Amino acid sequence: MGYKVLSGLAAGLLLPLRHRWPRLTVLLCMPAMAGGLGWAAMLVAMFRLGRVRPKPPELAGWVLLTCVVAVAPVLITQSLTPGSILLTLAFVVLSAGAPAVLGLLVALREQLAESLQRLADAGEVVAQAKAEMAKSEERARIAREIHDAVGHHVTLIAVESAALGASSGEASVREAATRVRGLAKQALDEMRTTLGLSSTTAEAEARTITDLVGQARASGVDVELTGELEHHEVPGAVERAAYRVVQEALTNASKHAPGAGVRVDLSNRADALRIVVTNDAPDDEPITELTGGAGLEGLSERIRMAGGELDAGPSEDGGFRLVALLPQDS
Repeated sequence: MGYKVLSGLAAGLLLPLRHRWPRLTVLLCMPAMAGGLGWAAMLVAMFRLGRVRPKPPELAGWVLLTCVVAVAPVLITQSLTPGSILLTLAFVVLSAGAPAVLGLLVALREQLAESLQRLADAGEVVAQAKAEMAKSEERARIAREIHDAVGHHVTLIAVESAALGASSGEASVREAATRVRGLAKQALDEMRTTLGLSSTTAEAEARTITDLVGQARASGVDVELTGELEHHEVPGAVERAAYRVVQEALTNASKHAPGAGVRVDLSNRADALRIVVTNDAPDDEPITELTGGAGLEGLSERIRMAGGELDAGPSEDGGFRLVALLPQDS
């Protein structure tokens, strides 16, 4: 085999190098171009060179070098007319420049597609941020409306109870009025904390299940508590959920079974906290003026979000039984 064939085969075998070293590959194809059988390999190499997006002067230099290597042997070995020389030059420039320009255009198109995709992603992020901001503003507006409406009435309850306690001469009435005023204040503080309108968190105050049971007893509810929660063993999220479970259970017992005895049992296990709240059959008619609200449905949602389970329903003796299971890793 002659030089032309060997150099052409070598150029073809060296083409895989174009993915890592495109400029070196173009140089390695030059001997085959001088021999006349390197055009196939050079077209591929020049296309790859255009894909790496060199600067225009550099790309023009590579095209010019390829043209010189391809035309020089022809002009040296053959006698061509001026017209033939011009046609040869045009062919060589087009053959060497076209794949390089095509590769450059493909690379620019890919870059443009990536830019458009990033722009679309940024647009989605901006849209999501605007939606979240709108939701936050709406939540803040609703929170202010709730605070202004409910807070007004709760404040009036506190003021009226204070006035009642100051004007009454009976110790039991004054004690009840003081208790109602304290409950109204606590309700207002918890509402502000829940709505994010308080500068101090209500969690900093002493809010334990023992305190909750004590408040219920002071209000005339017959409550029996068994078991205690040790703060260093129970996670904060579990303790807060347990507090809400007992609070809702005591509220329901006060509304739907007035005068009935209530039992609260806390079992702190290794992997879960079990809360059982039962009440006997009601002695009096339910307080219909206080019915309504989310109640157990909202409580079930809270426990489900904590990874726990809630089971509530009538008991065999005509009362009501609520069982909540809260995992300790919540």
